Amino acid sequence: MPVGGAETLLVNMMRGMDSGKIAPEVICLKEPGPLGEQIQDEFPVHSRLIGGKWDIAVAWRLARLMKRRKFDVVITVGAGDKMFWGRLAAALARVPVIASALHSTGWPDGVGRLNRLLTPITDAVIGVADSHGEFLRSFEKFPADKVHVIRNGVDCERFSPNPDARSSLRKELSLPSGTPLIGIVAALRSEKNHSMLVRAASKLKSQHPDAHWIIVGDGPERPTIESLAKELGVADRIHLLGTRYDTPAILAALDVFTLCSLNEASPVSILESLACGVPVVATDVGSVSETVIHEGTGLLIASEDTDAMSESIGRLLGDASLRQQMGTAGRKLVLETGSLVSMVAGYQDLAMTQYARHASRKTAGKIAEEKAMPLREWNRLGTTHDRRLG
Repeated sequence: MPVGGAETLLVNMMRGMDSGKIAPEVICLKEPGPLGEQIQDEFPVHSRLIGGKWDIAVAWRLARLMKRRKFDVVITVGAGDKMFWGRLAAALARVPVIASALHSTGWPDGVGRLNRLLTPITDAVIGVADSHGEFLRSFEKFPADKVHVIRNGVDCERFSPNPDARSSLRKELSLPSGTPLIGIVAALRSEKNHSMLVRAASKLKSQHPDAHWIIVGDGPERPTIESLAKELGVADRIHLLGTRYDTPAILAALDVFTLCSLNEASPVSILESLACGVPVVATDVGSVSETVIHEGTGLLIASEDTDAMSESIGRLLGDASLRQQMGTAGRKLVLETGSLVSMVAGYQDLAMTQYARHASRKTAGKIAEEKAMPLREWNRLGTTHDRRLG
């Protein structure tokens, strides 16, 4: 649980759920991470369940946990191993409802063949935008009746324009009050392509010598970013702030928000920035174009087009009225289509509807048996594996 878009979205969603109906818990295959540690006083957080890439015993560890906690619904978040082991374990534990939410991965790269094999035991696959839902149906071949679209949402009261934030962040960084700030909030992972932002900063150095760049987030790419910034001579104007919990204030302090990802679904950080009235320059990947309306709420550029990124950022820095116009339009769009309330309601209703559908059947045991049948071989392997472990 790093401080990333999908992870922050998950926490906000859990906090917004009706505690009289839903009791959320979090399972992390590996470490809980900074965000996981932050919420441990609010929700049960289970972690360190997988020993390595080929640790198949994780399925039975997860299943035992799910049985012990008596889960009614399991929703995996993201693609990869968590989507696979989470659903497999839920089936082994005979959890009534199994779903997968693909917030930020799996598109356009796909969820993989192994994950598609578990479609029969999956009750719902959740996309985050209309075009994302269509992708899940047409490309991934998930059954249309299992695909649900629940748009990402942000708290528009927390994320809102804040004139005081501008002076506060610049003071923290010992910068003049009028310093232009361009920022990004994203885990420092290769697919977020922070190097493109560093190169754009280098290209804009002569045109906007007073501009500074804010990078919020942490991860394995930090040394690469720092090394490239030094190589291009912009280390003095790029501020890597690491993990921060005052994201609303940071975003509201920016002049331009950026995202240079190689793949995305519907990035939460873009919604948060627009809610703060900050225009966005982003790569046209995934469903980004549903929120970054070109020439409306921001500017779209082709993936990996550094020249276009620097030109677009430069254009916005040079036109305060355009920034204001796009920022206002962006907040209006988020208020209308991307609120936290509507997202929470979507997940809560889906979980309860799916559970009620299963509970209404006359033989709940038959449902569980149907899900367990394809997994008998896994159970046999698991018994052998556990015996070997003693």
